[in-house]
Parts: sequence; structure tokens; C-alpha cells
Amino acid sequence: MPQSLLRNQVLKSLSPEDFALLQPSMSHIELGIKAQLEIAYQPIERVYFPEAGIASVVATMTGGRQSEVGLIGYDGMTGVAVILGQDASSNETYIQVAGNGWILPVGNLRSGIAESLSLRESLLRYAHAFLVQSSRTALVNGHSKIEERLARWLLMVHDRGEGDKIYLTHEFLATMLGARRPGVTVALQMLEYRGLVHANRGEITIVDRTGMIKLTHGAYGEEEQRHFGLVSA
Repeated sequence: MPQSLLRNQVLKSLSPEDFALLQPSMSHIELGIKAQLEIAYQPIERVYFPEAGIASVVATMTGGRQSEVGLIGYDGMTGVAVILGQDASSNETYIQVAGNGWILPVGNLRSGIAESLSLRESLLRYAHAFLVQSSRTALVNGHSKIEERLARWLLMVHDRGEGDKIYLTHEFLATMLGARRPGVTVALQMLEYRGLVHANRGEITIVDRTGMIKLTHGAYGEEEQRHFGLVSA
């Protein structure tokens, strides 16, 4: 696949020389729902560059409670821990919306980083952007109402998806938001009552994106939109 035809923004942003360092070791892969891309505290062997679909980075507390701390779509890649010089992550990463992308062995990524300072700098820029996203998520989770958090999350999924339909269950939404399922159900009903979404079993359709953004009261803003060309870099 020529670099110019790729959708993944990390790969597209690389110089032709840096892309050429990685391309021979890359292979295409289908990413099925719930596919495990990283296991907490286990060595990371491969990194993924989604072309379509969405991966969730999920943190787990003692006792099994989980909450999403990051979203990865065609804007990014897995393996931020590797970019930062680590062998493993404390979080797990799995596919929540099926898609496809490119897979690269970690050894080849490290070789490329060792050979090219510009490749390292490009990947560090993405790692920084991902950490900004995670810190924003922590801020929002601590200060925003459940309906505002839900609206932000749906908007971020919408940014990385194709079309206006999102296929997810209430139980999955609860895990992603670190909230109880009944609270998520009520919040989703409120969004539907306001005409912002239409919800069926396992399916949510975004109806009024502008209204959703207003509802977040700033929880979804420039940092969430920056990688999709909606604000200036």
C-alpha cells in the first residue's frame, strides 16, 4: 500500500524515508471485536496502526473495576509504552469496534527508532498527543456529569468511525465510562430525549453532533478535535 493511500495518520505523517524503514516489516490485519492487542504487564510484541475500527486502552483496579483511559482509531497506534522505551504497559488494549489496519513487530519498530531520530520524534509527538487525551479523560471523569462524559465519548468514537452509527451495548458503555450500567442507560435516554442520538439495542445513531458538543459544556473541545483537522494544530 503506497503511503499516500493510507488512512492511518501516524503512518501518513512520517517522512518517506522513515516510512520506508517500517514498510517492509508491516503486514495488513483484520481487527475483530474484542481482539486483544496488549495485555497488562505482558511484553508487547507487536504494534498496530488502525486504518478503520477503534481500540480501547483500559485500566483495571484491584477487584476488577475497569475504565477506559484512551481511544485509538485511524488517528493513532498502539504501543505508546514501547515508544517511551518500555517493554509493557500497565493497561490492556482491545478492539471495541471491528476494523483493519497494519501490524508491525516491536523489534522492527525499535530498529527504526534507533536508526532515525526523525522517526523517533514523530512517534513521540503521537505519544504526547495520546497522553494529553488520557489526561483530559481523567479531568472530565472527575468533574463532568455522566451525560456530558457519555456525549464526549460518543463524539470521540464518531470522530474515528465511519458513518453515524455506533454498535455498542449499554454494558460496554458502562465499562468504558467507569460507571454503573443503570446510570449510563439513564444518560443515554436523556441524550435521546433531547434528540441528540437515537438508540436501539446494541446500536446508537448520532443525530445532532452540534447539540452533543454543546451538551458537553467544554468536556469535548479543541484537544479532542485537533487530530481530525477540526482546529488548527
